[in-house]
Amino acid sequence: MSAAEEPIKKKPVNFSNILLGAGLNMFEVTTLGQPLEVVKTTMAANRNDSFLGAIKRVLSRGNLLGFYQGLIPWAWIEASTKGAVLLFVSAEAEYQAKRTLNLGSFGAGISGGVMGGLAQSYLTVGFCTCMKTVEITRHKQMEAGIKPPSTFAVFADIYRREGIRGINKGVNAVAIRQCTNWGSRFGLSRLAEDGIRKLTGKTDQSQKLNGYEKVLASTIGGGLSAWNQPIEVIRVEMQSKTEDPNRPKNLTVAKTLKYIYQSNGLKGLYRGVTPRIGLGVWQTVCMVGLGDIAKEAVAKLTGETPVGKH
Repeated sequence: MSAAEEPIKKKPVNFSNILLGAGLNMFEVTTLGQPLEVVKTTMAANRNDSFLGAIKRVLSRGNLLGFYQGLIPWAWIEASTKGAVLLFVSAEAEYQAKRTLNLGSFGAGISGGVMGGLAQSYLTVGFCTCMKTVEITRHKQMEAGIKPPSTFAVFADIYRREGIRGINKGVNAVAIRQCTNWGSRFGLSRLAEDGIRKLTGKTDQSQKLNGYEKVLASTIGGGLSAWNQPIEVIRVEMQSKTEDPNRPKNLTVAKTLKYIYQSNGLKGLYRGVTPRIGLGVWQTVCMVGLGDIAKEAVAKLTGETPVGKH
């Protein structure tokens, strides 16, 4: 049997990717990630706010600490789990797309990102994102001078009144966001890597991009991935605790889209896109650019073959 006819063998699972993904996402959210998330969510929930207006609103809720609202425990729980899920599942899916479907870097990158994003949504991101949005958008008690209940008291109250569905409100919008997010980020980052290879003459796949080139590719991929901001605004509205008597009950993705468009027009669907671009760049640099660099470093230390690099 020739090399070309040899059956494709399933590679061993690389569990170092799980810990690596969790560590990278914890770093991302604790540095720039959560402040950008808070501003983005504030603008999406208060669609008449400008960028500076949203910053002033966040500062009024707790000065600089307002930018880290929802970090503990929800953003940390989300980061420590979704990073692991993303890096592990996306690397496996990207590898399989290349080996079994014979896809190029762009197609395999999209496949890996979509599968990783879907896995994230239903395993961990849905309820964590919902609780972060609840914390960021519940102003009434604070504005009235009433000390708001603890985050776990809010969680228990939502669960008591609405059950699992309440905790996972907007999870389908989260799933659409996550699979388009990471499909775009991985795919566009891989496409940017191919472009950088051509510009630098590294046409042979064995010639590795350096750290600066990886980060540049990730920055391009992350910035361009903000095209799906309407899905993010829909997600925030579905999970928001901002009071609006005109908002329909039992929101679905379609109902929410119609409500936002009727209330704020096309611009309303793109509120928060500026911090979203910054967040997309930072997340992609951490999870794609630094992720690839870190996977290779771990592989050298452990003697393993990094997943997706077979």
